[in-house]
Amino acid sequence: MIRVFLLVVVILTVASLMSFGARMKEQPRVTKLESRDKMEDIVIKAAGVKPAPRQLAWQELEFAAFIHFGVNTFTDREWGEGTEDPKIFNPSNLDANQWVKACKDAGIGEIIFTAKHHDGFCLWPSKFTEHSVKNSPWKNGKGDVVKEISDACRKGGIKFGVYLSPWDRHDPSYGDSPKYNEHFKNQLRELLTNYGPICEVWFDGACGEGPNGKRQEYDFQGFYDVVRELQPNAAISISGPDVRWCGNEAGVCRESEWSVVPESNKADDPDIGSREKLAEAAKNNVGLIWHPAQVDTSIRPGWFYHSAEDNQVKSLDHLLDIYFSSVGGNAQLLLNIPPDRTGRFHEQDVQRLHEIGEYLRSTFTNDLAKGARATASVSTRGHDASKTVDGKKGSYWASADGVTVAVIEYDLGVPRTFNTAMLQEYIANGQHIEEFFIDAWDNGKWQQISRGTTVGHKRILRFDDVTTSKVRLRINKTRVNAAISSFGLFRRPLKQQ
Repeated sequence: MIRVFLLVVVILTVASLMSFGARMKEQPRVTKLESRDKMEDIVIKAAGVKPAPRQLAWQELEFAAFIHFGVNTFTDREWGEGTEDPKIFNPSNLDANQWVKACKDAGIGEIIFTAKHHDGFCLWPSKFTEHSVKNSPWKNGKGDVVKEISDACRKGGIKFGVYLSPWDRHDPSYGDSPKYNEHFKNQLRELLTNYGPICEVWFDGACGEGPNGKRQEYDFQGFYDVVRELQPNAAISISGPDVRWCGNEAGVCRESEWSVVPESNKADDPDIGSREKLAEAAKNNVGLIWHPAQVDTSIRPGWFYHSAEDNQVKSLDHLLDIYFSSVGGNAQLLLNIPPDRTGRFHEQDVQRLHEIGEYLRSTFTNDLAKGARATASVSTRGHDASKTVDGKKGSYWASADGVTVAVIEYDLGVPRTFNTAMLQEYIANGQHIEEFFIDAWDNGKWQQISRGTTVGHKRILRFDDVTTSKVRLRINKTRVNAAISSFGLFRRPLKQQ
């Protein structure tokens, strides 16, 4: 019997170590830079930084929704004090299916829900606090908003993520760092075990003093460990290792939005990944990581619903500019849509979401470059230029290592009119391209119609109407080599509302 027991212990120990090892492999990889590195070494190292599978899956979502909802919806505030009476939370017609339907209509593939904001009010019946929906009149205290939205997302075929604020202005243990950190982990475990697959966990960096007058010190690594254990496929965002904040809430993206960045970068740095920035990191022996950007902004001036803002919903033009610069600039767009006091999206917001979806569908449904005859100045075996217009995921054109200048020509067969170009790098192998140009054949010669710097997951360029039968992509500068998975030409509607 003792032998059997020892055998079981050994088996469990080995299994535990294997599981731990697997989780460790899933941590973001750091490529070490050293002060002795020359620029050639730095570029080679930067080109070798690659995303984890969860980061690839996250970036492919491209367009996500934030939903801020809670006691602030009923107090008409943006930040609660933590002293709000749970009885004020009482939406009369909460409809999570309406949220999902409106988001899908816009082309959104993920919803991140504010399960708990800074006021500490939990929108699920947490066992670890009385400050939650279980003490509200909504559904006689038997309701669970997190369950309603997670169920609606699964039913509607959309990914589900959670926002859980580390700052808690209600819980009395806040400021007693070890005690509160354990409390936070307990609530995190509830969210990550009771609501099915979670694709993203969003941690705010806001921090304050607790009732004891001490500033809370968050155990972020401990929080990450809980996520990796319970939802290993979830991206950990903002105050997290998988996704970084773009540095503003206006929906503005950098012209060159690198996913390969120094560990020491700051969210609002104007330059985040150029060769000069990498050289500076090398001098300080700072490592490089894959850390893509998320651009968060609200469809209204505020993040929570305020009736006074019903006529201040961002225009379609404004939202499209944000979309093209973020999704089309190697970032993910996270657009906030706040439900009103009934628990539904306001009709103005729903209408704008519909308009976004209609515009994007009318723009990107017909790829005028698909199936074009493509020839490249250089290619590696099995990765010829036709791979960029075959519409197949995972296929790509690539130049050989050391070839940093390349040209791909596309013969469309007949003259076509377009005003939008889209490129995608094969980022499973890293992000390399630093500068490129697009030319059109016009009256017997090539004319430049657009240019860009970084590409990454996706780069979208807008320009005036061009009619031609031949287009050329010139990659003028890249790190080690170049790999393009997709090249597309589209005609977006000129009239926006």
